[in-house]
Amino acid sequence: MLESSFTLLRDIGEIILKEDESIRFSIDAYHGYRYVSVRRYLKTNAFAGATRDGITMTPEIVQALAPKILSLPDNETELKEGIFGKFAKRAGICIVSSIASFHGTRGLDLRQWEEDKGFTKKGIWIPLDKLPEVKRLFQLTLDALNEQPDIDF
Repeated sequence: MLESSFTLLRDIGEIILKEDESIRFSIDAYHGYRYVSVRRYLKTNAFAGATRDGITMTPEIVQALAPKILSLPDNETELKEGIFGKFAKRAGICIVSSIASFHGTRGLDLRQWEEDKGFTKKGIWIPLDKLPEVKRLFQLTLDALNEQPDIDF
């Protein structure tokens, strides 16, 4: 059996969306590289764990994105829909941050964009009523990224 080179370095925290649904922030390592993961988790009778709904970002992206998220107004009515950041992940791939509507509800959208395809399914949408929690978790993530890791990966 092959060993996975995935390592959870730090569980930052979670946002509860529903009784059986949450979004978790973590710092992980994969093949020797650190990254931040923001992923939706489910817990039902048939399944418990991470879903495909989520995004990974390099520490550099988070260090550029977090101040933009932290500076967003707390009052949802003051937030205008549209893109407020675009961050290079690697050649031809970016992470785009925006305020967007989904099924009539506004939220924070973090989505991967590829030069030859446009927006992909890789990403996560978080309702704006959770913005204070999102800000808190991004601040905790920034603080953790600035610490020395406990292990070599």
